[in-house]
Amino acid sequence: MEPHVVEEHVSPLHNEDTIAGRTVAFPDTVHVHEEKHNKPITKGGVEMKRTLTQEERELAEAGYGHLHQQTKGQKVEDEQAQKEIHEHKLPLESLSQEVGVSFDVKDPARSAGLSLEEAKARLARDGPNILTPPKKKSGLRKFLERLFTMFNILLMVAGLLVYILLGVQFKENFQNTYLGAILIAVAFLNAGIDYYQIQKSEAILASFLAMIPPACRAVRDGKLQTIPAAELVKGDIVLLRMGDKTPADMVLFSANDLKVDNSSLTGESEPQERKPLLKGQIAKLTGEETDSESHLSIEMSGLCSSTAFPLLLLTFTVNTSGHFVVMISCIAIIFAIIFFVVGITNMYKGKIGQTFTFAISVLVAFVPEGLPSTVMLLLSIAAKRMAKQNVLVKDLQGVETLGSLTLLATDKTGTLTRNQMTVTNIWSGGKMYSAFQSNNDDQTTLSFSLNAPGMKEVVDVAALNSRIKFDRTDVPFDQRNILGDATETGLIRFAGRQLPKDYEAYTAQYPKVFEVPFNSTNKWALSIARKPHDNGELTLYIKGAPERVLAKCSTYLKDGVIEPITDEFKDEYDEAYDYMASRGHRVIACAQLLLSGDEYPVDYAFSKTDDKYPTKSYCFIGLVSLEDPPKHGVREAIGTLRLAGIKVMMVTGDHPKTAEAIARKINLVLGDTRETLAKKTNRAIEDVYDDEVSAVVVHGDDIDELQGWQWDQSFKDEIVFARTSPKHKLEIVKRAQALGHIVGVTGDGVNDSPALKKADLGIAMNMSGSDVSKEAANMILLDDNFASVVKGVAEGRQIFVNLKRSIQYTISHSSPEVLPQLLYVVVPIPLPLSAILILVTDLGFELLIALSFAWDVPETPDGLMRLKPRKPVTERSIHSRKKKGLRRLRTLAHDPETGEVIQPSRLSRAFATLRRPFTREFWEDLLEPTDDETLVDAKLLSYAYLEVGMIEAIGCLVAYFVVFYRNGFSPSDLQRAQMLGVYFKKDSPDFVNYAGRILNGPHQADAFGQAQSIVYLSIFILQCFNVFAVKARLSFPFGRRVIMNKWNFFGILAGACLGMFIVYTPPLHVVFNGSYHLSPLYWLIPMGFGVLILAWASLRVVILRSSVEHLRVRDIKGLMMFPTMRTMSMRSRGSRQ
Repeated sequence: MEPHVVEEHVSPLHNEDTIAGRTVAFPDTVHVHEEKHNKPITKGGVEMKRTLTQEERELAEAGYGHLHQQTKGQKVEDEQAQKEIHEHKLPLESLSQEVGVSFDVKDPARSAGLSLEEAKARLARDGPNILTPPKKKSGLRKFLERLFTMFNILLMVAGLLVYILLGVQFKENFQNTYLGAILIAVAFLNAGIDYYQIQKSEAILASFLAMIPPACRAVRDGKLQTIPAAELVKGDIVLLRMGDKTPADMVLFSANDLKVDNSSLTGESEPQERKPLLKGQIAKLTGEETDSESHLSIEMSGLCSSTAFPLLLLTFTVNTSGHFVVMISCIAIIFAIIFFVVGITNMYKGKIGQTFTFAISVLVAFVPEGLPSTVMLLLSIAAKRMAKQNVLVKDLQGVETLGSLTLLATDKTGTLTRNQMTVTNIWSGGKMYSAFQSNNDDQTTLSFSLNAPGMKEVVDVAALNSRIKFDRTDVPFDQRNILGDATETGLIRFAGRQLPKDYEAYTAQYPKVFEVPFNSTNKWALSIARKPHDNGELTLYIKGAPERVLAKCSTYLKDGVIEPITDEFKDEYDEAYDYMASRGHRVIACAQLLLSGDEYPVDYAFSKTDDKYPTKSYCFIGLVSLEDPPKHGVREAIGTLRLAGIKVMMVTGDHPKTAEAIARKINLVLGDTRETLAKKTNRAIEDVYDDEVSAVVVHGDDIDELQGWQWDQSFKDEIVFARTSPKHKLEIVKRAQALGHIVGVTGDGVNDSPALKKADLGIAMNMSGSDVSKEAANMILLDDNFASVVKGVAEGRQIFVNLKRSIQYTISHSSPEVLPQLLYVVVPIPLPLSAILILVTDLGFELLIALSFAWDVPETPDGLMRLKPRKPVTERSIHSRKKKGLRRLRTLAHDPETGEVIQPSRLSRAFATLRRPFTREFWEDLLEPTDDETLVDAKLLSYAYLEVGMIEAIGCLVAYFVVFYRNGFSPSDLQRAQMLGVYFKKDSPDFVNYAGRILNGPHQADAFGQAQSIVYLSIFILQCFNVFAVKARLSFPFGRRVIMNKWNFFGILAGACLGMFIVYTPPLHVVFNGSYHLSPLYWLIPMGFGVLILAWASLRVVILRSSVEHLRVRDIKGLMMFPTMRTMSMRSRGSRQ
C-alpha cells in the first residue's frame, strides 16, 4: 500500500504559505486539513474594491434566479430518487432481514448466499442488473416527427392542393400533373434522409456503449460461482478481488485491506480505503476498480442507474437552423398570399385555379426544398469525418454545438491527466535529480543516473518494498498491466526500467522475508529482503510519509557515506520537500537499515504483533516525488482553445494546490491568483482585490455560499474549481449557462455524468470513461485524447461556416425565381420560369452543389481557430441577460409564506405572449445590438436577396428578353401578347410583332421554350460563380483555398449534365417546356453577370474587412505551445538556491 500527499501542517515552524499542500500521508489518513476561507467576503477568493449597492446586488442575482425555481413534479421526483436506495443506512442485522439472505460477518466464507431458485425468481421479478435504458420512440414515430416539420408540411399541403385543383379543373391544370407528386415526394425524401441518419447514428453508438462489466463472482447455494453481472439480483453475496470492477451498488460486510479506485467518482487519483461499518457502507462505484485481497458485499440494487445522483438532469440543444426554417416558411407563406391576391385581382380575374397554381410557384420559389436534406447530410458528413479522428457524435446537432462553445469545463483526473502516477524528481544526499529529460527544472537539478549516489538504494526501495501484482508475466515489462494503486504502480514502472535485470528475476534474487503493510496509523510500509551486505544478509526498506520516515532516521546517505542527521540537513530536506510538494506532486520518503548478521540472522523470527523488528535508527536515503502527468497534447490543445476565444476551466475533486499546479503546466492558468500575487507583493491575501488578478481557484466548500455577484467574479479568464462534488459540477454548469455561455463538459467518471447531461455538449471518454458518463454525453472521444476536442471544435466551426455558405448559396436563387414571377403578374410578361423548373432547380443542381460545401476548407491557413466564438459572452451580453432576468423575476408572483414562485396559468401566459409585441421592452430586446453570429443573419439575407440575388435576377431577365428579342418579340410585344392570354402555345393564333412580322403558334411555343430554358440555365451558370463568391469573407474569392474543393466542381459538372439533359432532350419538353434550338451563345450573358458577382464579392470583402477584424482573438502572453513531455515539472516561481 502506497502513500499519497494530503495537506496538513506538520510543524509550527512553517508558515501557511510554505507548508500548505505539502505534507505526506497515506491514503488511509482520516484527518485531512485543507485551506478554508474564513471571511465571508473572500469566499472562493472573490472580493471587489467597492461596495455593491442593493440595486447592483439584485441585478447580479437576477441572472441566476430561474435556477432555483422548481416545480412540484420535480420535487416529487427528487424525493423518490433520494428514497430509492436506503439499505446502506441499516444495521447489518436488519440488512439481512431486509434483503432476505443470511451472511456471516466473522467468517464470510461460510455464507450460503441465495439459492439458485430464489435468484431466478428475483431476476424475473426485478429484471436484469443493467443501466435503465432511456425510453425509445418507435421507428414510425421518429419518421413522422421528421416528416411533419415546417418545410415538409408546406410542401405536402401545396402538393395536395395541386391535386385537388387537378380534380376540379383537369384540363386547365394538366401541365401540373407531376408537380403535386414531386412536392409530396420531396417532403418524404427529406424525412427519409433525416430518419436514416438518426438511425445510423444510434446504431453506431450502441456498438460503443457496454453497459455493465461482463462477469462477477457470487455465492449461490453456498458455492462461489462466476455469473454474468447482468444476472445479479438484490441480496446476492458478491466476492471482489484485486482488479475487479464493482458490478452494482453494494454494501460491505467484510473486507481485508480493501482500497477502491474512486478517480471517476471523486477525481482523486489515489485509491481510497474502505472498511465495513456498523451500518454497512454502500459502494456506488459501477465500473470502478478495487485493490484488495478479497472482500464480500451484498448486492443491493437490481438496477445500477444514475439515481446515485438524485439530481434533475436536463438536455439543452442549440438549434440555430430552426429559427431560419420558421422565418423562411413565414416569408414564403406571406409572399404566396400577396401574389395570390395580386393575381386574382389583376392578371387572373376570377380564375382561382390558375391563380392558385401561380401562388404555388411563388411558394416553391421561396422554400428551398432541398435545404433540410442538405443540412442533415452536411452534418452527417462532418460526423463521419470526425469519427475518423476518433470523435463519435451521438447527436448530429452536437457537431454544430461543438463549434459554438464559449466555455469548456473539464475534469482533471483521466481527462487532462493520465490517472497514472509517474516519478518526477528524486532528492538524495543534498542533490535534486530529474527522473526524465526536462527543460523546466532549476539549473541545479541533475539528470537521473543509476550510478549517481543513492539512486540504486532508491530503486531497491521501490522494487523490493512492494506488494503489486501483474496481470501476466509472459510479456515484456512495459506491456504489463500492474494491479495496484497508482503511486505504487508509478514506483514499480520507474524501478522496472532501471533494474539491471528482469523484475521477477531481481525480486526472486532478493526475496522478501518479512513485511509490515501500510496502515493509516503508521503511514508507512516496511519490508525486509534477503539482500546481503558487508555486515549481514538482511536489508530493511521503508517508504512512506516523509515526516514519519524521517522521525525514524538518525543518519542519512550522502555520496555513499552514512552521515548523522543535522539541522543543516533538515533545512535542505525542507527546501527539497517544498520544491516537490509546491508543484502538487505526491512525495514519499525512502530509508533503509543494513541489519547486522549477529543480531538478525537469516532465520530470525520477525513479528509485527510484538514489534520484533527494528523500529528506529534507520538511514534516510531520499525523497521521491510523483505526479499524475498531463496527457500528450493537452497543453497545446488548451492553448489552441484559448486562442480560439474559448474559456477553459478545470472542475476537479482534487486538492486546490494540486489542481492549480497541473493547470499551470497546461496553459490553463498563466496569471496570478490572489494567493500568488499576495506572496509576490508581500501583502496579506485580504489586501489583494479581485480585479488585480486574472486567475481564480475556488474551493468546493465555498460554492454553496457564493452569491450572484461572487459567481460573476468567479468566471474569470482562468478558472479552477477544486474539491467539487457532482452537485457542485452541475451547479457550475448551470451558472455558466445562466451567463449565456454555450458550455461543453468533458469527463470520464460517474461524478461527471450530471454535468455532462446538463451541459450543452457533454464529451465523455471511451476507454477510461464510465458507462454512466458515456450514456450522459453527446459526444465520445474514442481514443481518450483531449486534443481531439480541438479537432472537434475546428470541425464544428468549419461545418457552421459550410452550412452558412450552403444556405447563402441556396437561397440566393430565390430572387431570380421570385422577381420574374412578380413581373409575370404586374407587367405582365410570359411566365419566365415554371413551378416544375423551379423544383428541378432546387432539387437538381442546387442540391448537389450545396452538398459539396461539406468538404470546404478554411479560407486562411490558421482557419477559424483564431476567431471568437459565434456567441461571445461579454460584459454587455451578461448585463443584458441580467436585466431581462430581473424584469422576469419582478413580473412573477411569489408565495408570501414560502417565497416560492407561483407559476402563471396557461391563459395568462398566452395573453402575455400576445401582448408582448406591443410592448417597448420587446422591441428594445429585438433591436438590441449584439456580437452574436447566427446561422442566418442580416448580412446573409442581404447578400442572398438584395445583392447577389438581384444581380442574378437582372442577369436572368436580360437573357430572357434577349432570347425573346432574337425570336421576334420585343418587351412591348410580350406585354401585349400576355395580356391577351391566348399566345405562346402550338395552337395559338398568329401574332404580329412590332416590325409587322407574323409569328405562328409553333414559333411562339418554341420561343417561349427557349426563354424559359435560358432563365433556367442562367440561374445555374450564375450560381456556379456564386459557389466561389460565398466563400469570400476573410479573403478574396480567388486562390488555391477557394478552388481546392474538388467536390464543388463535381457538383457543377453534375448540374451541367442535368441542365443539358432537361433543355436539349425533346421528349422532356412535354414536362419541362424546353427547346433544343437554344443557342449556346446565349450562355455568355449569365457568364458576364457571373464575373460581376465575383467583382462584387471582392468589393464586399474590402467593405466588411474592418467588421471582421475585431472578431480575431488577441495573442495571449505566456502560452506554451510546444509539445508536452512525458511528464513535466514546473520551474519554481521562487528561486531555489
